Amino acid sequence: MARYGMVLDLDRCIGCYNCQIACKDEHVGNEYPGFTKAQPTFGHFWIGIDEVERQLDPSRIRVHYIATPCQQCAEAPCMKAARGGAVYRRGDGIVMIDPDKARGQKQLVESCPYGVIFWNEDEKLAQKCTFCAHLLDDGWAQPRCVQTCPAGCMNFGDLDDPKSTVSRLLREKKAEVLRPELEVKPNVFYVGLPKPHLSGRVLFADRNEWAADVAVTLISQAGSQRGAKTDVFGDFAFDGLDEKAYTLRLEAPGYRVESQQVMLKEDASYLGEIVLRAQ
Repeated sequence: MARYGMVLDLDRCIGCYNCQIACKDEHVGNEYPGFTKAQPTFGHFWIGIDEVERQLDPSRIRVHYIATPCQQCAEAPCMKAARGGAVYRRGDGIVMIDPDKARGQKQLVESCPYGVIFWNEDEKLAQKCTFCAHLLDDGWAQPRCVQTCPAGCMNFGDLDDPKSTVSRLLREKKAEVLRPELEVKPNVFYVGLPKPHLSGRVLFADRNEWAADVAVTLISQAGSQRGAKTDVFGDFAFDGLDEKAYTLRLEAPGYRVESQQVMLKEDASYLGEIVLRAQ
């Protein structure tokens, strides 16, 4: 049997909210017996979207859109918090809240460390994303949110099938889980989660102009290197940095090598103008 999971490539997400709209369209006002009661019109976001705004430098702001459906944890805290088998895992790995057994069990909402279980006051029932299990059982290849994603950000499939798209992405890209310190083994993975960003601008002192095509090397304390070239405005940038301390080296023919130690902030570090002087 398949073991379903998702890989979300945040570098492709355009923030269109189609996934959230599709979830609402599928579940608001629609009950699926044995799977879930209808989603309330307001207050529930079974696939939430966190907007993370980052100022990379004085002239550039980047927004990351992080979609958060149920993470379908292999060590699901909601299962441990449930009474009487109210939360269970299907053979395909999807964690389900039984719409009958779970009535009155409001503790399920608080049990989720990702905040993706919601309370339906009318039904006295905790509810969440089901990966559209009712559609999968009816022969659909993917949930509605994945089907409606126009940018190829959302990918769904069998994590145990080496030929599936999700397995290929896990092999080829640096995928991570949200909040790994929780140790709940999510089956939703992310590519391109926001990480510390470093940028700056280089100036030729003798010409008083921005320095294009300067070789910029970022060296970690372990000795690994990443390289870049300044653009026509003298700008350079490194994203997705995993360490705090680096050595930055700038080189251009006819100019002194400039080297400096860099300590990164949690989010984005802008070094300002770096001046290269002629030899």
